[in-house]
Amino acid sequence: MKFLASITLPLYVLDQATKWWIVRHFELHEIRPVIANFFDLVYFANTGAAFSAFTGNNTFFIALSAVALAALLYFFHRGAFKDRPSRWAVALLAAGILGNLTDRLAHGHVVDFLLFNLHVRYAEPWPAFNVADSCICTATGLFIISALFERKPAASEPAK
Repeated sequence: MKFLASITLPLYVLDQATKWWIVRHFELHEIRPVIANFFDLVYFANTGAAFSAFTGNNTFFIALSAVALAALLYFFHRGAFKDRPSRWAVALLAAGILGNLTDRLAHGHVVDFLLFNLHVRYAEPWPAFNVADSCICTATGLFIISALFERKPAASEPAK
């Protein structure tokens, strides 16, 4: 649990600090260019899931986040995540869930503030996101890596 806390808590604090700054210094829907035509700081409210899917379901996502976080911590404590990538993934996922859950409870929506325009089809601009979302996406990648390189136990010989 010490490992989990040492990764999760600093990322959670970073997520909340950056969102706090945005909420205090931006009006809702405000856009401020940082790198012209590529990167903006914004204040967008998201009551849905990734890419604003299922918008308006904040209460559902509060419940889902609480259940997911409890299950994640339970299985971590029980030793279900044995390899390094999956343990890192759990720590990142917990930080992301906590960060966005805190937003939903405190603001009634998730605060998204990073907006990139990648100038490619379907990413012009890329949907706004935050530190917690980055943690969740990175965790997903680590879980995939962990699954791809999972060591399978040697098959036992069939009984004769």
